[in-house]
Amino acid sequence: MKGENIAYKYRLYPNKKQQALMAKTFGCCRKIYNLMLGDKIDYYKKMKTMLYVTPAQYKDAYPFLKEVDSMALCNEQLNLERAFKNFFSSPKVGFPKFKVKHKDLDSYTTNQINNNIEIIDGWIKLPKMGFVKAKTHRMAPTDYRLKSVTVSKKRDGSFYASVLYEYDAVPMPAVKNATKEFTHIGLDYKSDGLYVDSLGNCPEMPHYFREAEKKLAKEQRRLAKMKKGSQNYGKQKHKIAKISAHVANQRADFLHKLSAAITKQYDLISVENLNMSNMAQSLHLGKSTLDNGYGMFISMLRYKQVRKGHYFVEIDKWYPSSQLCQCGYKNPITKDLSVRMITCPSCGRTYDRDINAAINIDKEGLRLYMQNAA
Repeated sequence: MKGENIAYKYRLYPNKKQQALMAKTFGCCRKIYNLMLGDKIDYYKKMKTMLYVTPAQYKDAYPFLKEVDSMALCNEQLNLERAFKNFFSSPKVGFPKFKVKHKDLDSYTTNQINNNIEIIDGWIKLPKMGFVKAKTHRMAPTDYRLKSVTVSKKRDGSFYASVLYEYDAVPMPAVKNATKEFTHIGLDYKSDGLYVDSLGNCPEMPHYFREAEKKLAKEQRRLAKMKKGSQNYGKQKHKIAKISAHVANQRADFLHKLSAAITKQYDLISVENLNMSNMAQSLHLGKSTLDNGYGMFISMLRYKQVRKGHYFVEIDKWYPSSQLCQCGYKNPITKDLSVRMITCPSCGRTYDRDINAAINIDKEGLRLYMQNAA
């Protein structure tokens, strides 16, 4: 049976000694990555071939590398090799760059070896760290196989552990003909409400960034008046980071709960394959689009449907879902986005463009699904 991966993310509450060791590990990971990258570049300039290096080669010259988890350093070696492989297979991704402390995300990954990692109620055991206090709000099933843990520190100073498990995937049920028991729905993106479904429902999407925007702007103005590098400057940056993190957590929590509720109800979910970054720029709706987190929502729907053994269909972005009336007439007036209510000149039906688009997405998704059943 095919193995799939799933990650459980926990909030960590390390003591001061553990925080210091985590900070040292973050720094050592950056150091070893930069050392290996620098030596590879120098060797290639001289010999025109690639140099193979390992973290162990640097531990005599830099003894502090021995104080941190060795697997964290080994994973940096793998990250560097992967970066070179990606560059040579697709040069557009860019040549590997040196890591900079104030830009790089503070994180490291360690692997499960001989039960060196344990997750118990309220605690996570990590190599070199011992037991770290954690908010273990949910536990993985006993048949899940623990593979690795990624420890990270956010800009607001909070620590997290992302625990990666491998599990046996739920076998996908055979494609079946649509019946009354087979539930399906189509979702159309809506900038001021996340989505409209083919039943006409639109969730009350809280605009968390908009709600915090004035407070955030006020704190940023205070920061602009402070001297860079001062203690007050650092405290103010931390305060701003906490506000931003709170907004992101609120949004993610809402989207997780909403996506979980939808995937429990429907066997088939159909959506349009949209490029949200391009849409935000072309429609000049950057704040609304990014505040919705629609791309994150679609990603959640996709993996939750798969884990439940359900179906998820993405319609091509060029499919004219907004232009087609239910009678089949393609109405050119729909290209004007300011027109929200449409009257079809062919059948005389008046309809809401968003709900109509969701119905078309549902129909097209069901057609593609049934095509596989043939």
